[in-house]
Amino acid sequence: MSAVLRPLARSVTYTRWLHLFIGVIYIGMWFFIDEGNLHIPLALLALVGLIPGVRLVEGLQARLLLTGHGFKDSESGIAAAPSVTWGDRWRTALWLEIRLVLGFATSFLTVQLPGLSVNLVVAATGGEPYRDVLWLPGGQWWYALLAPLPIVVLLAVVVGAGALTTAVALRLLGPSAQERLAALEERTEQLLERNRIARELHDSIGHALTVAVVQAGAARTAKSPEFTDRALAAIEETGRAALEDLERVLRVLRESEQPASGRPTLADADRLLESARASGAEIDAEVTGPLALVPGPVSREGYRIVQEALTNVLRHAGPVPTRVRIAVAGERLDLEVSNPLAADAAASRGGGSGLRGMRERAALLGGEAVTGPYEGRWRVRVGLPLAGPPPVGRRSRPRRPAGHRLG
Repeated sequence: MSAVLRPLARSVTYTRWLHLFIGVIYIGMWFFIDEGNLHIPLALLALVGLIPGVRLVEGLQARLLLTGHGFKDSESGIAAAPSVTWGDRWRTALWLEIRLVLGFATSFLTVQLPGLSVNLVVAATGGEPYRDVLWLPGGQWWYALLAPLPIVVLLAVVVGAGALTTAVALRLLGPSAQERLAALEERTEQLLERNRIARELHDSIGHALTVAVVQAGAARTAKSPEFTDRALAAIEETGRAALEDLERVLRVLRESEQPASGRPTLADADRLLESARASGAEIDAEVTGPLALVPGPVSREGYRIVQEALTNVLRHAGPVPTRVRIAVAGERLDLEVSNPLAADAAASRGGGSGLRGMRERAALLGGEAVTGPYEGRWRVRVGLPLAGPPPVGRRSRPRRPAGHRLG
C-alpha cells in the first residue's frame, strides 16, 4: 500500500502536473481565435519546435518540473542546449506535439473527473446534476459510494501521465549523440588529468617527504653541525621543489574545474611563449599550419605538452635559448621543444614525471613522444594524429626507445 501512495507524497508528481497544464496554455489561447481549426495551431507548434532556442527553453523547464532537479543539474538526463542538428530540431517539434496531447488529455480529465464526483453526490441526494459533466438520473443513494472513485482515477492519471511525460522528455530532450560524445570526451579528459595529478603528487611530494625524513633522522644521529647544515640545505631545496610542483598541480586542478571548451589550446600558445620569455628564456618560436582546425582534445593536450616541456627547460636548464616548433601538416600535429644540452645535464639524466606525462598524453591520443639528447641539444619531439587514437584492436606500431629520431 505504501508503494502505491508513495508517488502522491512526492513533490515532483505535482510539478509534473503543473508542467502538463502549462503545455495547454497555447491551445487554450487559440480557442479564443478559432475553436474549429485545431490543425493550424498544431502545425505552428511544430514549426516553433524547429527554432534552435526552443530546445534550450524546453530542456530547462523539463529539468525543473519533470525531474525535480535544478536548472544546472546535468544528471537529470535532459539536455539544456539549443538544437545543433536537424535531428535535434525534429525531436523538439515532436516533443511539443506529444506534450500538447498529453497535457490536453490530463487537463480535460482534471476538470471532468472531480465534476463527476460532485454529480454522483448530487444525484445520490436527489438534486439536479450538472449536465455539462455527466447526466445521471437522480434518487439513487448508492451513487454516493462511487463518488470517491473518479478522484482515485484522477490521481492515477496524474501519476501515470507525469511518468509518461518524463519518459518522453528523456527520450526526445535527452542529449544527442554529439552531446553525449562531447560529455564523454570531457569526462575522459578529467579522469586522465586526475590520474596524472595523482602520479605527480606521489612522485614529487612523496619524494620530498622521504628526503626530509631521512635527512632529519641522519642529522640527529650524526650530531655534527656541518652534517646538520648540509641536511637542512637538502631538506630546504627538496621542499622548495615540492612546493613548486604542488603549486603547478593546484593550478591544473583549478583549470580542470572549467569545461573543456574553457581550457587553453594551442591557439593560446602565444601567451605560453610570452610567459616563458618573461622568465628570462630566449624563445625562438615557429608556428605553421592552421591551428584552428586542430580538434579540441588534440589542441588542449598539445598545449599541455608544450607547457610541460618549457617548464622542464626553465627548471633544469634555466633561462637558455630555446626553440619551439608547432606545425600542422596534413593529418598530423608535430611539436618540438629543444634547448642546449650542456646546461641541461639534470634533465638528461632523468626520466621524471613530466617526461612520462608527455609520453602518456601522446600515447592516449594515438601519437608518440621522443625525449632525449639530439645533436648537442635536449629535445622533446611529439607527433599527434589529428584523427585521434586508432580503434581498439588495431595493431599498434612498435614503440621506439627514448632518444630515437622520428621520421
